[in-house]
Amino acid sequence: AQHAEPAARHLLVVVATAAPAPRELARLAALTHAGPAAAVCVLLAGHPSRLPGETAPPLGGTTAIRLFEGYAHVGDPPGTPFSADGSGLAAPVLLDGDPPPASVRALAEHLGAAARRTDALPFTELLPERRWAESAGNGLRTVVGRAGRAPLTVAFDDATPHWLVGGRTGAGKTVFLLDVLYGLAARYSPAELQLYLLDFKEGVSFTEFVPTTRDPSWLPHARAVGIESDREYGLAVLRELRREAQRRARALKRHGVTKLADLPRDNPLPRIVAVIDEFHVLLAGNDALARESVDLLEELARKGRSYGVHLVLASQSMTGIEALYGRAEAIFGQFALRVALPGGGGVLDQLNDAAAALPIGSAVVNTAAGAVGADTVLRFPDAHAAAADLAALRHELWQARPPGSRAPAVFKGYEAARVEDDPTFTGLRPGGRRPMALVGRTVDVHGTTALFLMDSTPGRHLAVVGTAAAGADVLRAATLSLARQHTPGDARFLLASLVTDADPVADDTDAALRAAGHPVRRVDAAGLRDRIVELAAEPAGREYLVVFGMDAAAPVLGAADPVSFRSGLDDLHTLLRQGPAHGVHLLGWWRGLRRLADDLGGTQNRDDIACLVALNVPGPELALHLGVHDLAYTPRADRALLVDRHDQRTRLIVPFAGDGHEPDGER
Repeated sequence: AQHAEPAARHLLVVVATAAPAPRELARLAALTHAGPAAAVCVLLAGHPSRLPGETAPPLGGTTAIRLFEGYAHVGDPPGTPFSADGSGLAAPVLLDGDPPPASVRALAEHLGAAARRTDALPFTELLPERRWAESAGNGLRTVVGRAGRAPLTVAFDDATPHWLVGGRTGAGKTVFLLDVLYGLAARYSPAELQLYLLDFKEGVSFTEFVPTTRDPSWLPHARAVGIESDREYGLAVLRELRREAQRRARALKRHGVTKLADLPRDNPLPRIVAVIDEFHVLLAGNDALARESVDLLEELARKGRSYGVHLVLASQSMTGIEALYGRAEAIFGQFALRVALPGGGGVLDQLNDAAAALPIGSAVVNTAAGAVGADTVLRFPDAHAAAADLAALRHELWQARPPGSRAPAVFKGYEAARVEDDPTFTGLRPGGRRPMALVGRTVDVHGTTALFLMDSTPGRHLAVVGTAAAGADVLRAATLSLARQHTPGDARFLLASLVTDADPVADDTDAALRAAGHPVRRVDAAGLRDRIVELAAEPAGREYLVVFGMDAAAPVLGAADPVSFRSGLDDLHTLLRQGPAHGVHLLGWWRGLRRLADDLGGTQNRDDIACLVALNVPGPELALHLGVHDLAYTPRADRALLVDRHDQRTRLIVPFAGDGHEPDGER
């Protein structure tokens, strides 16, 4: 931090109705002797006259005024006497009467308003005169507020590569972060600076950096923005940052240098600032996700200095994070710059109480990892109060964005995903050799579409599992996406709605298929068994069996034929194993994992349906079905786990929802 403390004027008013104690008189006398050199002015009433025999210490640099029955005698001011003999002003001065109380009040209000205007810190004071005029070669710098009356500049560089920010709720943590981000964005172009922004709390801290229905602008430096982020999204961002750091390490090696600043400036790599607000949420618990996040944070903290990757970790508390036990010093030791807002003294050394009594709108900036003696008290502007200035700056930067700039990848944890809005869905066309069933949006940096390939590989069927009504919506999205990849008549669709709750979604799916010109056949459980028997015996071209409530067909499928003694489940097993090679695929919603296993004939046949979307299925139950031991999955509303047994990967997704879907997962 860089600042120069200017001289400030202080007015000390002392009113004494009785003679002060000798010790206090000595202190007052010392203040008057310090005088202008210490920027102290003293107005003292009631000081005893220096008459013969009095012991009051002499005052320095003082003009004495003595009252005598309504008159005043003004002594010589220091350095500019009125008289040659030191007797003061020869003519007595008749004192005016007290001013009216209303006048005193008006003057006080006027002076108070003037003082507030003088002390007010406008957001525009943080901004440079010219936009994007600075180079990030040796680091990033921005003004974040005032220390005294001088601007305070902080940096992301070799000395302070990472920042730790602490403050209680309402202390202004979000405001401070906005000040920093806008200050950086105004100084450095997108070619010099990229931003990755994560917010784990409920709120809209970073919403203004992304395009919305009300405002299409975005901050051109932002590459990924998470709002009310999932922990899995945070982990995905850390993985992305590690990949970028590894890419930069290779670039440094090619050029034979060890630091980003030493790379040739004809094609510079932008510095990256990754802000993680409420980062303790990402590290909550001690599960596999938290442990991997800690590993990645430690790696990025150690290596980021050289590769131009800078971290800002902000939180209400730095204690009680189980995943950090034994690792906190290794990570936080790399964070030389600490910012303590009110209630955020935990980011400082235990012996440092500089943030103990901070008012809102101020902070302690420490550049020595929180050590005592390296503190600067900062006042920063209220970015929320400057909403109009922020919007104007954002639009200015957006209008100046380089040609071909892309809006940031945005993850909104509270937002439902709809297949009709998915770019992969809108881009589907007939004629593809490997039809894709779209089921949701992956919780990753770029929000890629979650899908399964419905090709001729054995097991290419889809099971949506869980009691949540969202299972019907996922099935609808998969069916409509497959339909877009076939010209009318190239594929048949058989629909069975076997549970009442799914009837509206099944009817909507039916209507959409027919409107697109596809042949649709509606059947009940008995009709479903008949068609399974037919297809098991002789597949007849491309056909999709879409069953809402597949578990409800168990009694019908389980019954054995009185002549052949063959059950519908036997034919189902044949269809599952042989169907994909002939273009026949089953897409079903089961309301329980055990019911799915029963229909498959036990977990030994689980590969007969290789594509699985698990909704509100308990993690241990799902792990048992999949035959894995390290599955970390906790079901929650509007999330699902995508499992593709062919590539042995599991991914958290936001499943596609239909119209009328509520955020809590209930319809």
